[in-house]
Amino acid sequence: MDDLTIKNVNLEKSENLGKHRTEDFSSSKALVVRRGAPFRISLQLEGRPFNPKTDSIRIKVMLGRLYVMIPVTFSKKLSASQWKAYRDPEDLDLMNPSIFISSPASASVGCYRFQLCVFTQGKQKRRVFSKFILLCNPWCREDAVYIPFEDQREEYVLNDSGLLFMGTAMNLVSRPWSFDQYEPGVLETCLNLLQVSPQHQRNRKTDYLKRNNPVYVSRVVSAMINSEDDRGVLKGKWSGNFKDGVNPSLWTGSGDILRQWVESGYSPVKYGQCWVFAAVMCTVMRVLGIPCRAVTNFNSAHDTNDNLVIEEFYSEQGQKLNRSKDSIWNFHVWVECWMTRQDLGPGMDGWQVLDPTPQERSGGVFCCGPAPVKAIKDRCIDLPFDVPFVYAEVNADIHMIVLSGDRVLGFSKDTERVGSFICTKAIGYSRHQNITGDYKPVRSPTSTISSRSSSSSRDSTLSKGVLVFLNLEKAPVAGEPVRFTVRIINKLKAITIMKVHLNAQAKEYNNSPLDTFWETHGIIQLAPMEEKVLHQQILPAEYEDVVGDDLVNLAVVLEDMNTHNRVLASEEFNIVSPQLNIQIADEDAIVPHKKQTATVTFTNPFSHPVSGVLTVVGAGLIQGKLHFRMPHLLPGGGVKQRINFVPGMVGTKMLQAGLSITNMKSTIRGFKMISVNRA
Repeated sequence: MDDLTIKNVNLEKSENLGKHRTEDFSSSKALVVRRGAPFRISLQLEGRPFNPKTDSIRIKVMLGRLYVMIPVTFSKKLSASQWKAYRDPEDLDLMNPSIFISSPASASVGCYRFQLCVFTQGKQKRRVFSKFILLCNPWCREDAVYIPFEDQREEYVLNDSGLLFMGTAMNLVSRPWSFDQYEPGVLETCLNLLQVSPQHQRNRKTDYLKRNNPVYVSRVVSAMINSEDDRGVLKGKWSGNFKDGVNPSLWTGSGDILRQWVESGYSPVKYGQCWVFAAVMCTVMRVLGIPCRAVTNFNSAHDTNDNLVIEEFYSEQGQKLNRSKDSIWNFHVWVECWMTRQDLGPGMDGWQVLDPTPQERSGGVFCCGPAPVKAIKDRCIDLPFDVPFVYAEVNADIHMIVLSGDRVLGFSKDTERVGSFICTKAIGYSRHQNITGDYKPVRSPTSTISSRSSSSSRDSTLSKGVLVFLNLEKAPVAGEPVRFTVRIINKLKAITIMKVHLNAQAKEYNNSPLDTFWETHGIIQLAPMEEKVLHQQILPAEYEDVVGDDLVNLAVVLEDMNTHNRVLASEEFNIVSPQLNIQIADEDAIVPHKKQTATVTFTNPFSHPVSGVLTVVGAGLIQGKLHFRMPHLLPGGGVKQRINFVPGMVGTKMLQAGLSITNMKSTIRGFKMISVNRA
């Protein structure tokens, strides 16, 4: 009788990738499957057919030095908690038998090896080796990351592009981002991130065992995205120049960052800020199969002394002073991941806040979360992880104090500005979704997004009957005057004469303001119970250096010339850059591997000539980056640039363009979502 020999093991990649929704990982050499669902392999035998009466097969599945032996049976009954392997009893091709392997829904994520052992009459005859990558499975009800609706899975797991929201709540800036999870090498890099982590280096067995739990995995990833305690991906920098690295504003996607991290031998990539940390974490979590989305909290508090109060100090002239260790970032970006919290009970399942930006230590390490969003809203601050810190980010009060030296001249309190608007990208659309109500009670559906007047009349101890309100007439746009009103109400029964100090300072989203770039001063007289409205504007030539990523702190201080009491109102806003326009020829006829043309258009809105470099990227559309030098462009002048691209895969892809303007801190951006259809 001829010996039974296994000539080849076919991993049936095309079939398995399709069934496991991992077909876009086809650039990986390994088979990529999801836990809790079977995948099929087929054997090519030589010598003689497989004889079920005398022959048997066992499969040894290995993760590091952990392993499990699985007998191949004829029972299709799967287990949510055990590895299973079976043959279809109706499969009569005994020279090329198929075997189905199924992992538990709670199996650890990672790169597995497996060994097929053939036994004849109890004696081992042959063995062959292969490998597969196992990811979490949000399609599997028994998986801790199961999310119920298909459009959620497509947006939060499969989508390889998205929007990050910046600017201010009244003037949102949508920044396109390419998550790049299907770009060559990104999958392997995300798995390597787990291998490089301190947890794995300390105890590999324990780490492998704990990787079955998304709570553990997400906490490891949160720490590994920053480089404060380990060989993490990104080095943060929030001030000074970025000459020895990349300005965080210039990154367009996660792929370049992860690739640079690996190629440097896991040295931190310079530099990141909150949206970059969050976006790269979003890539890693989506690769691992854990639903993830980037979330922006506008007016995000960093409360260093845990008293839920942020103090802001102003001079008599309305200049904001750098006097407090606490801070308010105009926006802060973190991520939410979807998972059950078996450690806390079913009431805390669902979205969990994770923040990879290094702000405070958690368990001795710079990471944050997972903190259940429900716990933040219900103020369950005793639950793990880091609920009090996130609660303060969205709920702290602001005390605004006017000083002369160390003497307090005015005081007011704002209980609404912090966490005034929290949003994420809407499912299936290139716009924001308001999720403020998930984090805190909201008075009305529109209250958090409408333009609010800035007033310091609430709880003011020194204004004594004089109220002041500062209102922007509309969201400022580059090239147009910034128009605003100052409304002053005298509630006293006497004539009041007041000095009016108006002051505008440039600022970065996470820092105190810089020097004043615009100011005006005057005197106003109000009759008893009189109300007056002052109309003011800042011209484009006065603010052009602030267009782009910088913001403006605008303040008005009223000084009673009789009592010398002060009252303050302030507003922080951004001036939105113009957008690049991208048009696609034959938009409905885009198919893989066929050359297409896009046209990028820009019109100069500034009062002076500009020039710069146009960069175009698009995962699944363009390999690498395309660069074009833009010629000298006069005010009001326009320019067009044709772009050729060849789509590589089916699906909705993002084409991004960014114009870095010479001698300005501004990058003009634009994006276009492109549907690539099957040929």
